[in-house]
Amino acid sequence: MATPTISLDRTDAYDPPAEHVRLREDAPISWVELTDGRRLWVLTRHEDVRTMLGDPRFSSDRRDPRHPNHMPYIGPDHRPQLIEMDPPDHTRLRRSVVGEFTVQRLAALRPRIQEITDKAIDQMLAGQPEADLVEALALPVPSTVISELLGVPYSEHSFFQETSADFVRPDTTPEEKGAAAGRLKAYIAGLVEEKGKSPGDDLLSRQLASGADPEDLGALGFLLLVAGHETTANMISLCVATLLDKRERLSELRDDPKLTVGAVEELLRYFTIAEIGAARLATEDIEIGGVLVRSGQGVLGLTNTANRDPSVFDSPDELDFTRMARNHLAFGFGPHQCLGQNLARIELEIVLATLLRRIPTLRLAVPFEDIPFKVKGPNYGAYELKVAW
Repeated sequence: MATPTISLDRTDAYDPPAEHVRLREDAPISWVELTDGRRLWVLTRHEDVRTMLGDPRFSSDRRDPRHPNHMPYIGPDHRPQLIEMDPPDHTRLRRSVVGEFTVQRLAALRPRIQEITDKAIDQMLAGQPEADLVEALALPVPSTVISELLGVPYSEHSFFQETSADFVRPDTTPEEKGAAAGRLKAYIAGLVEEKGKSPGDDLLSRQLASGADPEDLGALGFLLLVAGHETTANMISLCVATLLDKRERLSELRDDPKLTVGAVEELLRYFTIAEIGAARLATEDIEIGGVLVRSGQGVLGLTNTANRDPSVFDSPDELDFTRMARNHLAFGFGPHQCLGQNLARIELEIVLATLLRRIPTLRLAVPFEDIPFKVKGPNYGAYELKVAW
């Protein structure tokens, strides 16, 4: 039987690709070839993806050329980041930093995140009654928050935002991606060195004071700097675009702001913007869902279809802000579940609630179908979102 070829590109603004849904219905665990030539197993059901992500026999070490996410820019001298590690190194490093992301510590940041959000909206309203929401709000808020968390000087915000954008852009060549990664890593390494000399009240300084290895901390800082704003910025743009397109959902939130927490959770489930984090490499023969995955074979969990699995979520293709489906996989699952998920939730809740409260006349400035979405690449979002009021 011929190996089917599938694309990971988005084909619809809201729904997973139809071929992914068909796999979930007809062949939920399938050996496929991606359009870039990689061959691997794809998992499409919630239970199977969750099982795979929770099993340490599926490796996250991208230095192995057989790993689905191995990239040419990852050389032998590459310092693994947290998301690229397996136990015991992953366990040790995550345990050392997880205290920075507890619900209690992050709750203390709410007033500052509110200030940052209000300032961005103030600046947006001070201009013409039309703006690109990505540039004016979706990017500045999470980038400022993660910068302050790490202790990045305000003057350096534009450098890291532009360089990280180069790193995650889907049309970036391996050489350009490597160069952008090199610039960011060099910057973070310099920042860690500076914190060692002049510590402040920030994550990097606290980690150094607790004995963190500077090189490990540099890799962690790089990861947090890129992941800490790109995915949240994408979610902000998608949430706002959806609310302005589906006006009945917008009315729900305006009539009952207490639904915001549930709306954020539901929108995370609905869009599942990150796919690349659900890729693993089998380190031994493992049976999953009745299928034998051989040692050395790659596996990709299609979390977009897992989060629309009708055996787990009633009417999964509908937005239901009362669902409170915290068992979704938008932040992954298991030992590598997103470290910054609580921070992302807080930012999304504050941005959406504040935006709807302060700009009640907000509307799309272009038809929804004309919004330039990021249909390729590891993270879904909008390149720009023109709005008016």
